[in-house]
This record gives sequence, structure tokens and C-alpha cells, in this order.
Amino acid sequence: MCGIIGYTGRRNAEQVLVKGLSRLEYRGYDSAGIAVINKGDIQIRKKQGKLSVLMDELSHNPAKGTTGIGHTRWATHGVPNDVNAHPHVDSGRNIAIVHNGIIENYKEIRKRLQAKGYEFVSGTDSENIAHLVSDCYAGDLYKAVKKAVSMLKGSFAIVVIHREEPGRIVGARKDSPLVAGLGDGEYFLASDIPAVLEYTRDVIYVENGEIVDIKDGGITIYGSGGKIERRDPTAIKWDISQAEKKGYKHFMLKEIFEQPGIIRNMLAERVRKGKIKFEELAIPEKDLKRIKRISVVACGTAYHAGLIGKYLIEKIARVPVWVDQASEFRYRDPLVDKDTLVIVISQSGETADTLAALREAKRKGAAVLAVCNVLGSSIAREADGVIYTHAGPEIAVASTKAYTAQIAILHLFTYFFAGIKGTVGKEEKGFLREFRKLPGNLDKLLGPYHSAKNRLAGYAAEFHEYYLARNNKSCFLYLARNINYPNALEGALKLKEISYISAEGYPAGEMKHGPIALIDENPWVVCVATNAQTHEKMLSNIQEIKARGGIVIAIVSEGDDLLRDESINYAIEIPRVPEIFSPELVAVPLQLLAYYVAGEFGYDIDKPRNLAKSVTVE
Repeated sequence: MCGIIGYTGRRNAEQVLVKGLSRLEYRGYDSAGIAVINKGDIQIRKKQGKLSVLMDELSHNPAKGTTGIGHTRWATHGVPNDVNAHPHVDSGRNIAIVHNGIIENYKEIRKRLQAKGYEFVSGTDSENIAHLVSDCYAGDLYKAVKKAVSMLKGSFAIVVIHREEPGRIVGARKDSPLVAGLGDGEYFLASDIPAVLEYTRDVIYVENGEIVDIKDGGITIYGSGGKIERRDPTAIKWDISQAEKKGYKHFMLKEIFEQPGIIRNMLAERVRKGKIKFEELAIPEKDLKRIKRISVVACGTAYHAGLIGKYLIEKIARVPVWVDQASEFRYRDPLVDKDTLVIVISQSGETADTLAALREAKRKGAAVLAVCNVLGSSIAREADGVIYTHAGPEIAVASTKAYTAQIAILHLFTYFFAGIKGTVGKEEKGFLREFRKLPGNLDKLLGPYHSAKNRLAGYAAEFHEYYLARNNKSCFLYLARNINYPNALEGALKLKEISYISAEGYPAGEMKHGPIALIDENPWVVCVATNAQTHEKMLSNIQEIKARGGIVIAIVSEGDDLLRDESINYAIEIPRVPEIFSPELVAVPLQLLAYYVAGEFGYDIDKPRNLAKSVTVE
């Protein structure tokens, strides 16, 4: 969950580390720090709070040197403060480490090291690593790290320096991401590619159990058995400008507006001469043809995309699908076998629970297909096949473009899979023709929102005023039916993530089974009432809400009579499309509503409290 970086070369390490941390702050922002080797000493600068606090400290107390490590923290063990911030050092200040992950046997290690006289100053599990490496050190940092990590239980990516070995950095990983960057006479280690992309496009993905030793102007990668691994670097094709705001106030807003282009590029890449192509899929068609059932496994927003995938696959491919939250999947002894296709969905490709579910599925003999965004990620490498969403770097913690890209890929995969299974009926023949309209419809939908003064911004302002007038008492309900029910869950999640307003999503048909008790003059109710087979049912639900004093925001298809219905407090219009193609369109106003509500409260939209972009620990 934390962001880590290491550097050695000719540049001022402080500048490289801070710039790299600015690209990694989405992974955690409880504290930040750097350690730099200078004339046989390790200079430590670390501060509680966002990176800007550390930068202010460095402006009048710089750290000089050309080898160093850096860290931006999402707190697990130990409250956020200066002492618990990384880097951590051993008692003699010879060794400094940064760590992403959780050390499960830290209490046992701490007790043993304290008995040897090591003094602990923080409440973190990570400090154990610094003392343990020190205890194992006998003049060679690689050997010390190798011995130390063999004693660790849990997940970790670490980067280590020693004051007597300038120009050397050693990294190791187990179940947490780590990449090595190769520049011109300089080397980098980081938890994610954006941290190094300004300096090099050549990276090596460090595999599970490997240790990286950078010294004497070279890089050596050792496998879990100590054997040297020879691997050519991968050239990264996307540009660092894709991770910049490009004039938008927030990354989240920029990423919302990128959605039409992402799906347009997806069509250009995936659809050729009326055929859907997945070159990286790697699972033979004969193996897909024998699949009798599908399990979709994911967390958070990706889980909601998976729920939409269930509706699509069952309707078009006619194969039964169940959807699991990855954190529960491996603990319930799931019934998967060689006739099961397990689809794991993850933006980062490093989600700890999803990765564990993938491994459990493979252990049981199932074929595993990954849908993810990050090339070379752990999930992409370990799955039997992968389909990349190619959504580009998503920096805002609240996912937007990755979600719609996942849904779009599931649309295409469903049609591709249905072709293999021979279940494409007459009503699906026009699938690609309708799907090609999606980017244009998204452009049309987003058009009015290029202006800061728009309908949704106005609704958010009215809600804010309403909320304050009632002494911070109000909540949101999100109701939808059929294929857009998962969007009700996603809309509620977005609002909770960035505005901290209580919100719940329900199937509208379940309203009378409990949620209707919440409706009085306080709840605002977002109703997805677009063109659908359950449209009339949804209208009845809306009238029931209005009869009890609820405030209704209705998402409707263009031309719908609801736009002129005086019983609707607020209406949001989207292009009229067949119901099966509506989820990507419905998602956009839900994202924008959450964005504008959070803006009214003045919250940090890109970095909401207590959250990090990639959940790499259980």
C-alpha cells in the first residue's frame, strides 16, 4: 500500500527521490521520508503528513548525496507520526530501509532482537527489518538482506542501503510489487513505474522471491534459490505526461474525461474486420469452449465491474457465473475445477486478496484469466491469460476510468466467448455496431460538464447547503435494477470514498424489504431509471420514495417523460441506448456527482482519508 523508491547514480538523490514519491503518493500519504548516503553517513529526513510537509523540511534542511531511498506511507502498524515514518534505521544508524507490506512475525523478531540489545523506537513492524539486516550484516549488504528476508513472514517489498557501501542499493520482494529501472549510468527501484518514468523507460519487473543487487554500475537479480536470473528489460510505451493533470483541477476529473478516448482506443486495438482480438489472452479457444461455469473474483470497484460482467455473460454466453469478493474467496473452499474459468479483475494487478484468490484457483486446477490495467503486474504474470484494459495510469484513489474500461473489456470478452460457445443469437448480431457508438455517446454525455457551472455541480451545491442546514444529517440511497444494480453499489462507493457521506446501494426491488424505512425528508435517493425492461417498475419505486418525502435524483435516457415529471427533484440525462450498453454511460454521472459533492465540502478529492490506491496487504 505504501510507495517506495531507491536511487543510485550521478544525480542529486534527494531530487530524484522526492519527484518519484510525488508519483507514488497515491499509494499512501500519512507520512513521507528519505534517507541519503553522504560521506559515510546516512541523512534521514521524514515527516508526518503529505509529501509537501517533507518538501518544506528539505527546503531548509537538504540531504546531499547520490544514493538514497524514499517512502510515502499508508499506515498499518503504528499511528502516523514522524517516528513511525520511513525510512527506518538500525540502532547504529548504519542501515536504512523502506518497506511496503506487512511483517506477520514482527513480534517474534522484535523480542529476539531486543534480547540482543537492539533498541526499537517506533511502533511499526518495518523497523524490525532494519535491525534484522544489521544483525545479519558481515560486510556484504546483499548477503545480509538475503539472510534477513528468509526469516520474514508476510508480504514485503523492501529497499536497503548501508552507509559504508555508497552506490549500492539492495531490494527484495514477496507478494508486494517492485520494479527496477535502468538508466544511463543510474538505477532505480520502485513500487510502481511512474516513479521512474521521467528518467527511464526500461524496467525489469522483479518476480516474487527475488533479490535485486545494484552496485558497481550494474544490476544483478537473484532468484529465490540464489541463482542469477538474466532478464531483458521491458520498454514502457506510455508517457509520463499521461500521469499529469493536463490543466484539470484534479486527477479524478481528468480521468473521468479520459473515458471516451480509452474505449475508442480499445475498439481500435481489439476489433478488426468485425472480429474481436485478444492477442495476450493465451488461453486456447478449445479450453475456453469446454468451460461450464465462470467465477469472477475482485475487490471494491473491480468487484462491481465483475457483477456487471455476470449479467453480460449469463445473458449472451449462457454460462452460469458467480461473483466473489476476493477477500472471501479463498477462505470458503470455493468449488472450482478444470471446467471453471476464474476471471480476476484488478486495476493495479497487485491487489493482495485478488492475487491470493488467483493462486487458490490455480491450485484447484481452474483456468485463470486476468483483467487488469498495469502491464507486467503480478496478477498479469501469474494468470494463465490476461486482457489488458490499457486505461493508462490512474492516479486518483477513487477509480473511474479503470472501472468503465473493465466493463468495456467484459463487454468484448462476453461477445468473444459467446462466439466460441456458439450462443450468439439474433439480438446479439448488432453487438459490435452498438458498441462502436459508445465513445461518441460518452463524448455527448460529458459535453455539458466541461464547464465548471453545470447541472451536477449545481445539484451538489444544493445538497451541501441542505446538509449544513440540517446539522450534517442526511444520507444517500442509490437504487437501480438489473444490469445497473452494480452501478448503484459503485455510485454509493464513490460518494463514500471521497465525500465521507453515508451512502448505500440497493436493487430497487429490495427497497420495500428494509431500506424504505430510511426514507424521510433527509435521504437523497439516486434512481437509475434509464431505458430498460424494468423501467415501469423503477417509476413505481420513485413514486414510493416521493410519497415518503425522499429527494429524488433520477438518471434517465434522453427524451424520457421523467424529464418533465414535476415529482422528480433533479434529473440527469444520458444518451438513449439499449439497456445492455448503458452501464458505462450510467457510471459517468455517478462519478461526477461524487466529485462535485466532495468539492463542495472542500475535501482532498484525489487523496481521500484512510485510503490508498492499491491494496497490496490483506
